[in-house]
Amino acid sequence: MAYANQPNTAYANQPVHAGPDDSWHGFVAPGTRFAPEVGRYHLYIGLFCPFAHRVNLVRVLNGLESALPLSIVKAYPKGDEKGWPGWQFPGANGPDDTYEGSTPDNLFLSKYLHEVYFRADKDYKGRYSVPVLWDATEQTIVNNESLEMMRWMQTGFNEVLPQGSAERNLTLYPEHLRAKIDEVSEWMMRDLNTGVYKTGFAQDQASYEKNVIPVFAALNQLEKLIHFYGGPYILGKEMTELDILAYVTIVRFDVVYVQHFKCNLGTVRGSYPVIHEWLKNLHWNVKGFRETTNFKHIKENYTKSHQKINPLAITPLGPFPDIESSVNLDFRGIDPGAVTHPDVLERQQIFPKVWAELVGEE
Repeated sequence: MAYANQPNTAYANQPVHAGPDDSWHGFVAPGTRFAPEVGRYHLYIGLFCPFAHRVNLVRVLNGLESALPLSIVKAYPKGDEKGWPGWQFPGANGPDDTYEGSTPDNLFLSKYLHEVYFRADKDYKGRYSVPVLWDATEQTIVNNESLEMMRWMQTGFNEVLPQGSAERNLTLYPEHLRAKIDEVSEWMMRDLNTGVYKTGFAQDQASYEKNVIPVFAALNQLEKLIHFYGGPYILGKEMTELDILAYVTIVRFDVVYVQHFKCNLGTVRGSYPVIHEWLKNLHWNVKGFRETTNFKHIKENYTKSHQKINPLAITPLGPFPDIESSVNLDFRGIDPGAVTHPDVLERQQIFPKVWAELVGEE
């Protein structure tokens, strides 16, 4: 895994922020510099961003909506080619500058997210990305790395949650599934989560074709994996980090990545019946998934922020509906689908065999 299993040991000797070129790597935990306290921390997100979506999902699953309030940037504009001035809050361009679903900067009334970054480091030279976790006590950023936050947030705020509550017992990285989670997340993040971006931002035909193939190989593999374990989650009966990592990409797939990033060898709803039911079940039946998904922000961010890809900034109306509503939970009764492009099938051979545990293969 590219991020730590236990942040309190992994980051104990690592500076929270090593300098203007570095991100922030702090974590909330009892007995540390950043102790869990209600109202001490503030989370900045964009509803469009799959990486911020990961963290907000864990926040809601963990029951931290009151303890950890939000500020939400507008979905666009993004800024110039160098990212300046970056994400905006409503009102940045005057009192009529509104955007449904976004909020003011509820801490500082900033116009731009970069102002928050510069409060923590006036010489900061990195990207002004979301998510950002701010500490109102020390007046600094705690963390702006989504994978790190997704991991430690599961337990970091436990002291402020009710004793015995389901939220306090949340674990998306259970000990008995860690090896499998680590194995799957390695190829999922490489080929699916970042694969759609490598495809969409390709600068020539060869780069595009090189990068789109792994995306669909990963989807083929995920389809088989969910079918093998029988759902309703990727590894069976327990929700894990894999469901978070996959959901934030797949819920955006048909509505954005197919047309905008040219990931059109297939669609989730047309090519992957098992993934489709898994997606619909999470969205409609599991607390937190639908509540943290905003298709207006998702669609308009991509289509109105990437001038080279979509110079007229027209946002397609489809697909309709954004996500279908009926759910079939008989995952093993569904015939798995696949994109059978020869290069996709060849690429899929690099993945571990999903049936290896059943037949004793290595």
